[in-house]
Amino acid sequence: MLDRDLAELYEVKTKALNQAVKRNMNRFPGRYMFQLTDDEWQFLRSQNVTLETMEESGGRGRYTKYCPYVFTEQGVTQLSAVLRSDVAVEMSVRINDAFHAMRRFISANTGMFQRIESLEMHQLETDRKIDYVLGCLEDGTLKEKAHIFSAGQIYEAKAFITDLIGRAKVRVLLIDGYVSSHTIDLLDARADGVSAKIYTNSVGASLKALCDQYNQQFPGKPLSVERWRTNQHDRWLIIDDELWHCGASLKDAGLRTFGIDPIGLDINMILGEL
Repeated sequence: MLDRDLAELYEVKTKALNQAVKRNMNRFPGRYMFQLTDDEWQFLRSQNVTLETMEESGGRGRYTKYCPYVFTEQGVTQLSAVLRSDVAVEMSVRINDAFHAMRRFISANTGMFQRIESLEMHQLETDRKIDYVLGCLEDGTLKEKAHIFSAGQIYEAKAFITDLIGRAKVRVLLIDGYVSSHTIDLLDARADGVSAKIYTNSVGASLKALCDQYNQQFPGKPLSVERWRTNQHDRWLIIDDELWHCGASLKDAGLRTFGIDPIGLDINMILGEL
């Protein structure tokens, strides 16, 4: 807390507060109190356009041309000992109670703060992808239009996907967190000699068994499945070196409104995270 804010709470002059501290500097090591640098003070003032630089007047001026002192929780506790007033003692107790309540709140909500940080990181990544897509739209990189299927257009959606997979000359890569036998049925649309690989969040015994059975029956169309190294939110379909973004898992295509569109990104941007 700033010295001037504490002075107002303790009903003393900022100058008097700082003088009392200076007379008892042995009570205030660096972890209890420190002075802001010019840059730190300017930054703090820039965060509030209502701050005004002015000389202290009437005893407890709030904002001066001098860099203020800042007191930590321990420093606030020490202030009650050097100011020696009933108001200072009472306010010190209240402030320390507030610090304690703050610590309990942070401790009880650690998971929430972690989720917020995760959401912020995901938003940054989404913004990056959107910026790239908009750039592709401007320079004409996205040559093929996006395709959207309404809820219930299961046949149309799956017909488009199988046709897309059938274009592959060398490989088909699918990044999808939810995979079933329906997914493997769609991947079967590729021609002989074209490999298929699925990256997903979990490779259970049943999924591995499906792949083994498929490879036994269709040895000329190798199929493999692998667990990705980092969690993926979006679904991606790579046809040779062409990247497509899928709005839902392929197994659910057409069950609800579903979009699939080509993205002019370097596929290594996606593969590098797997």
